[in-house]
Order: sequence, then structure tokens, then C-alpha cells
Amino acid sequence: MAKRKGQIEKSDDGRYVLIDGRRWRATDPRLSEEEKRHLVAELMRARRDVWRAMRVGDREAEREARARVHRAKVALGERGPKWWEE
Repeated sequence: MAKRKGQIEKSDDGRYVLIDGRRWRATDPRLSEEEKRHLVAELMRARRDVWRAMRVGDREAEREARARVHRAKVALGERGPKWWEE
């Protein structure tokens, strides 16, 4: 079966996801579904806020929204210390 664009597959060790041939760090599997849902919702809000701030040229709002994106990604285990090394 051919892979479709945007299809996600995991690396053998589960530490990374492969999307369109690019490797990204996977979300920490130790997070509960509720924690993950909350953090993903915050990540999406922050990304929308980045887009809005860029659209109106508000550099301070963009900086703050990008910081929120980063905090959410760290909390998800997708940035910062590697969750498999803790």
C-alpha cells in the first residue's frame, strides 16, 4: 500500500515520528491522554496567535506567542530534554 502525504509513522524505537520523510521527536508516551489533549490545545492556540500577530505586525505579541509554542512543545516532550533519557 502506498503512503499518503501527511501519513505518520513511528521510528522503530518510538522516539521519533516520520512525516513526509522528515523526522520529528515524538510526544512523550508517559503523558496521560488528558494532559496530551490539554497541551496540544494550548499549542494550537499559541500557533494561531503567532499567525495573528504576524498578520498585524505585532512583534511583541508574536514573541510571546512563540514562547508559548515553545513551552507547549517542551511540555509535550517534543523539545528540550529527551524524555527517553530521563
